[in-house]
Amino acid sequence: MALPSFRLNGQIAVVTGTGSGLGQAIAVGLAEAGADVVLSELPDRLALTDETVRLIEAQGREALVLPLDVRDLDGPHGIRGFAEAAISWQGQVDCLANNAGVNLPQDALDVDEASWDAVLDIDLKGTFFCAQAFGRHMVERGRGSIINIASQNGLVGYYKRAAYCSAKAGVVNLTRVLTLEWAPRGVRVNAVAPTFVRTPLTASTFDDPELGPDLLRRIPMGRIGEPEEVAAAVVFLPSPAASMITGHTLTVDGGWTAI
Repeated sequence: MALPSFRLNGQIAVVTGTGSGLGQAIAVGLAEAGADVVLSELPDRLALTDETVRLIEAQGREALVLPLDVRDLDGPHGIRGFAEAAISWQGQVDCLANNAGVNLPQDALDVDEASWDAVLDIDLKGTFFCAQAFGRHMVERGRGSIINIASQNGLVGYYKRAAYCSAKAGVVNLTRVLTLEWAPRGVRVNAVAPTFVRTPLTASTFDDPELGPDLLRRIPMGRIGEPEEVAAAVVFLPSPAASMITGHTLTVDGGWTAI
């Protein structure tokens, strides 16, 4: 029996939040593996995807950029219109990487309702409704792969992350629920749970004089992650090599959650 392919030739992938950091690395990784990619960013941040497009086209793949605000379902830049446009581009979507997210570090006693809602609306509500919008299409086709970007903080707690840990824990269990409902219909749903990776989202944590050094002490490998290391896990999951993997949360954490 031949080893299943790790390639994504012929696939159309969608990645949310691709202006920088993990989203950019994931989108470029999917293209390097053979997929054409739909990119998204907030309407006022679309220019941030220019470099991502350039890197994808350098791989000989195609990219489509669409505005998206995952806090919105039916508005002019909402999830449902975005999904319709993304599917119409090539007539199919084979893979969705639910990457758009935000973290607003605060002590639990300082979290206000607006901050809580902002994190939960983007990181959990947005993830669900993006999965739902593309899941309908995939279920109708009888195939597809969804990768939700969770976090090691969805599996363990950490300081100043009451909302973020709650949202990412929700993503982990949401992944299980979608698996139970959609696996019999040909759609695989997994999550990737990274440790701290230096991106615009995490810069404030690394610069914190208390939390920054603490992070390195908690990672057995002794270093933070690179965006490309997270992207490699995401690229694996929609490939034929992962055809029997669903409902799983793959940690890319240098051993943090093993402690």
